[in-house]
Amino acid sequence: MKIGMSHGAGGEIMQDLISDIILGNIKNKKVNGGVGLDELDDGASIPFGEYEIIISTDSHTIHPIFFPGGDIGKISMAGTINDVSVMGSKPLAIASAMVLSEGFLSEDLTKIVKSMDAVSREVDVAIVTGDTKVMEKDKLDKLIITTTGIGIVKKGEVKRDSNLKVGDQIILTGSVGDHGIALMSYREGFGFETDLKSDVAPVWGMVKAALDVGGVDAMKDPTRGGIANALNELASKSGVGMLIDEDRIPLKREVVAASEMLGIDPYEVANEGKVIMGVEKNKTEEILQAIRSTKYGKEAQIIGEVTQDRHVILDTIVGGKRILEEPIADPVPRVC
Repeated sequence: MKIGMSHGAGGEIMQDLISDIILGNIKNKKVNGGVGLDELDDGASIPFGEYEIIISTDSHTIHPIFFPGGDIGKISMAGTINDVSVMGSKPLAIASAMVLSEGFLSEDLTKIVKSMDAVSREVDVAIVTGDTKVMEKDKLDKLIITTTGIGIVKKGEVKRDSNLKVGDQIILTGSVGDHGIALMSYREGFGFETDLKSDVAPVWGMVKAALDVGGVDAMKDPTRGGIANALNELASKSGVGMLIDEDRIPLKREVVAASEMLGIDPYEVANEGKVIMGVEKNKTEEILQAIRSTKYGKEAQIIGEVTQDRHVILDTIVGGKRILEEPIADPVPRVC
């Protein structure tokens, strides 16, 4: 088998690659008592006395490296901070490694590092260590950044994405498809008359607001594969189903128009500043209001509930119901 672009696109094909080749050939995959590689959560945990250290790592190959609403520096910081955050932990620090192509402009690198610093200061997460390498010209497409995030949470309070319970309400913190559609429109030069920008942003403020209320059972940030992938992964790992009200899913009109023109399902498109939460029913309204009071959570909605069914069912806008399938891959490659 030869590796293709779809193997890194966050859907079923990527999951098969991870299961067959990566998990199948690594035997030592967790620290005793912690969340390990087998769980395929957004991060892992290392027990440490009365706490658990959360660790998550991500490599960023986004193209182009500058896009409406952000750049590779911003997404490398926010993306890893978000993975640590949705595990229920306070993000503390980032390690960053850069691989640059020979001839890369120092002016562009300066902009990217400043973007990383801005996110770092916004969430009070220090960039504590790193590494820099340069490859020969034409051997690398400009720049790759790998970030590893560290967070901390009290022992037993890690939010695993396998912890949904029947009756939980599903909260989505904002509109979907913004990142992937904005990136693709800009990259391919479609010239849509729109000011649509990527939603790339750190989600810790929204997560903390929800955690402070209590009653959060599971969380996931719907990146590659979009909400279709994230909802299915949450349901599958938890052994439950969902009934989602399509009319409540926030969608910008620009995303709808561009998706229809391009033949793309916006539910399968990556987001970089949103969270899906499964929360206890009696806490739902309080959590929703707490999220809406934060910088990035004003569009948050309750979009459905957890059921005993083993499928994610979409109660459609036009009437009737359909299964929201797990995507094969994200229709927009190299989005993060």
